[in-house]
Amino acid sequence: MQQTGPDIAYRGFRGAAELAAGTLSGAVSRTDGIAFDSPAGTLTYTDPHTGATGAYELATWTSPLVEPGFPIAGVVPSWTADTPAGSWIRVELRGADRTGRPTRWYDLGTWAADDADVRPSSRPGQADPDARVDADVVTVAPGREWTGWWLRVTLLRAAGGDATPALRSAGAVATAPATPAGPRPLGPSGPRDPAPPDGSGPRPPAPPDRAAPVRPRATPTAARPGTSAAWGTVLDVPRFSQRRHLDHHPHLDGGGRAWCSPTSTAMVMAFWGAVPAPADHAWVGPDDPAPWVDHAARRCYDHAYRGTGNWPFNTAYAGTFGLDAFVTRLRGLAEAELFVAAGIPLVISVTFRRGQVPGLDYDTGGHLLVVAGFTSDGEPVLNDPNWPTDAAVRRTVPRAALEAAWLGGSHGLTYVIRPAGVPLPPAPPQANW
Repeated sequence: MQQTGPDIAYRGFRGAAELAAGTLSGAVSRTDGIAFDSPAGTLTYTDPHTGATGAYELATWTSPLVEPGFPIAGVVPSWTADTPAGSWIRVELRGADRTGRPTRWYDLGTWAADDADVRPSSRPGQADPDARVDADVVTVAPGREWTGWWLRVTLLRAAGGDATPALRSAGAVATAPATPAGPRPLGPSGPRDPAPPDGSGPRPPAPPDRAAPVRPRATPTAARPGTSAAWGTVLDVPRFSQRRHLDHHPHLDGGGRAWCSPTSTAMVMAFWGAVPAPADHAWVGPDDPAPWVDHAARRCYDHAYRGTGNWPFNTAYAGTFGLDAFVTRLRGLAEAELFVAAGIPLVISVTFRRGQVPGLDYDTGGHLLVVAGFTSDGEPVLNDPNWPTDAAVRRTVPRAALEAAWLGGSHGLTYVIRPAGVPLPPAPPQANW
């Protein structure tokens, strides 16, 4: 396919064959990835959110150096893993500068499929002359552009235990510095949910370490790229409203008003038939209209960021249901059309002011919603969770306005979630999936 737009490159390692390109220590290949085999070391960890201290055995997988072919301004990792009871993982990333010197390892998350053994969390307060970490994004310091990156995943289990944590996929999307023609393609991450469409109630504040300002609008790369196989295709994505969960479990990012990311993730998962069993969401309560949304919010919650909008935590959650899921950035709706034509709905992050996207009449400093398809004229058809009923979630909006809100807000941030057996569309020459 023809490629236009900024430098973006995603490199993923999926399954045993691709993960074998990395270096294993204490881990062994298995059919769907790599798994804990024998301890390569030990670690004492104190959970900062519970105060509990435990001894753990560890094994590691380290990627080869990935060099995208352009100076790197920022990187977002993502992964899928299995963490049975008594186990968890840690994800770290480091860069190579222009001299080839490796940076320190940056901690991108302590993660497990649930919160029983450790509280899944990013690590705040990481900044040095090379880079800073904003929960799920590594932003390279000005003048310190990297030429490549490494990813390291540590598998941990309770000392003396027999749990077998496993890594099924790992990867990262890298973006280049800004060019004079457009905005910097990186910024503080962190979907911030919108004010209600009816204007009622205050917008919840962003946590102070990841406040997401409204960014300048971008010029769409291709507002009318021509007819596409996706035009006239609308995928039957189930519709869930986050606002039906107002004040549910307020310790989880304030309840439903701030659950755009897990609600959007849950919609795409349900499209693929991946929903938690009733026994798994029994804690939600019998009167909840969609307990799988509450389940997603709890499992995506980042205890350090204090929110449900950690991007890789959302895709990792989808991965616990056997789906292949990762975070990337797309260059515009022309690329999104390729996924819809392949039968794959997407979750995207947008930022806009009231009136900038007709049909979405509210303000947001960062909001996640689903691209379900396109009209016969190429207008995007969305499942936007920020409406009071499930029926009201389906929205059709002007193409150029949505593209500007997406590219100008999150620089094309996208969750790709699908069963491994569903082929991805052919990637562009500079592959970003």
